[in-house]
Amino acid sequence: MAWVVGVRFKPAGKVYYFEAEDIDIDAGDSVIVETIRGIEYGKVVIEKRNLSEDQLVLPLKKVIRKANDEDEKNFKLNSEKQKEALDICRHKVKQHNLPMRLIDVEYTFDMGKIIFYFTAEGRVDFRDLVKDLAAIFKTRIELRQIGVRDEAKMVGGIGGCGRVLCCKKFLGEFEPVSIKMAKEQNLSLNPTKISGTCGRLMCCLKYESEVYECKKNGEEIDLNGENGSGAETDNKGADS
Repeated sequence: MAWVVGVRFKPAGKVYYFEAEDIDIDAGDSVIVETIRGIEYGKVVIEKRNLSEDQLVLPLKKVIRKANDEDEKNFKLNSEKQKEALDICRHKVKQHNLPMRLIDVEYTFDMGKIIFYFTAEGRVDFRDLVKDLAAIFKTRIELRQIGVRDEAKMVGGIGGCGRVLCCKKFLGEFEPVSIKMAKEQNLSLNPTKISGTCGRLMCCLKYESEVYECKKNGEEIDLNGENGSGAETDNKGADS
């Protein structure tokens, strides 16, 4: 058993568990934690609780401390620097004439690494770009290619329902969605009707899928239990 808290690093990001046995922490607190990427700043979204080892991904990393005023100041400063870094990288991508589209940038809290997220049709040789960026920022540079669903989550937008995209608003991570789910719900199989902004099948097809499956199999439906259509998942893990 271990005393842990669930921490998010982005508003609709995945939840990771960190050991917090000797620290008094409440949901809503900002914390400084150790991750595989280095020291990071996050927000506690799952209050302190005692979980068994089979509910966690081990080994657990620890909460270092509650964020203080200096940490808050540095976090805001990093956020401002990210905008500048994105502009610089876009200029360099254009300069090198690379077939890639920059989506977002992220500083680790300890400034030990800058991660640039991009989309591209295929493989991109960005070795010269990395050299240029490392010379400018004087830190480790990582360029990470992402898919269209991750792009939609980062950029955001409005779905066909007229609301903010679920992935941007609250979905911690993507779950598999299949055309079978649309068929079971007697929805139109027209791709334009069941595809999201990203061009993939809409995530909301998953929400009621279990309910339809239970009805089909004549099973009792518990909307507050495991057969409910929960859109949020308390994810396991202790890295970032």
